Amino acid sequence: MLLSEIITDRIRKEGAISFHDFMEMALYYPELGYYNSAQNKIGSDGDFYTNANLSNAFGAMIGRQIEEMWQILEKKPFQIVEYGAGTGLLCHDILDYLKGNKNLYDNLSYCIIEKSTDMLEKQKKYLHEKVSWHNSILEIPEINGCILSNELIDNFSVHQVIMTEQLMEVYVDYSNGFIEILKPANNELIDYFATLNVQLPKGFRTEVNLEAILWIKEIAQSLNKGYVITIDYGNTSSELYSNHRNCGTLICYNKHHTNNNPYQSIGYQDITSHVNFSALSHWGIQSGLKCSGITEQASFLLGLGIKEYQNKSLQTSPANLTSALQESIINYRLLMDMGMKFKVLIQEKNVPENILSGLKFQNTYKTILS
Repeated sequence: MLLSEIITDRIRKEGAISFHDFMEMALYYPELGYYNSAQNKIGSDGDFYTNANLSNAFGAMIGRQIEEMWQILEKKPFQIVEYGAGTGLLCHDILDYLKGNKNLYDNLSYCIIEKSTDMLEKQKKYLHEKVSWHNSILEIPEINGCILSNELIDNFSVHQVIMTEQLMEVYVDYSNGFIEILKPANNELIDYFATLNVQLPKGFRTEVNLEAILWIKEIAQSLNKGYVITIDYGNTSSELYSNHRNCGTLICYNKHHTNNNPYQSIGYQDITSHVNFSALSHWGIQSGLKCSGITEQASFLLGLGIKEYQNKSLQTSPANLTSALQESIINYRLLMDMGMKFKVLIQEKNVPENILSGLKFQNTYKTILS
């Protein structure tokens, strides 16, 4: 049975479902949802690239930032907790870099929290050292270290809303195809915008990621001492709810092409939306996480010395035109393309006051998060 037929059958039995529930089924339904199916998703033969696919330098720079965090935390036993580790490539590159610091590496544990059964199988075939897998962060007692996510929150299922005379929520119904209907939004969605001091103009359509709020609260509860690094595409409330975003940010990826129709190729395409970093910062603060800072990915990588790292790597490999061209392409993607679209938010709990190297070039974003 096709996933579209399963969703249709649910609607016929229960009535219209929220867009959130539709997206959850499309992405995570057992065996048939996009992230639980066996199809290739990441890389040249998949639907999209991640930062880690482009160069091991990306993982090395995160490893370098984690090394600095370990030093700030007095070089004590350190835990890395990664949410949604994809194929395991980023984990591999971080650990590969940290092997150069024997004191840290010998006292390091790496925990992966993975929702996708397909990705979990790939990770276990690829990662053989230092790594353990968990269904929930609540399984990991008293975390001292760093909780990491890279391109995770954009795949949380979101509610879609439209402002008419009042705030309305988008529901999905079926009549010779999937159709959208509107119902009055509940208080939780209304309060989301009120809390962030956002007033949507009439006709404005956007997304609300309530799962991200629960996620950051759970992290704050589980982290005893250390940092949270969140890397994703998105922005602050002031940009996400500006006039040019009045159709929202929802986008689908299929074989490296994008579209804005989540009701086609169900189970065969990725569905994403931009992350609201103002919301993550606000509810993080409410839960005990201080905002260390936020910056573009390019500034984060440059602050950690990616150019010096790449130059050193080139010196140890045969110098040729192909290597130089590859480095140029990688730098364009990491520092210019993804580098300007992606943001890096770092939050902290119970740590000494320090300016992290990845944030030394941070711009004014920190002042407009709330």
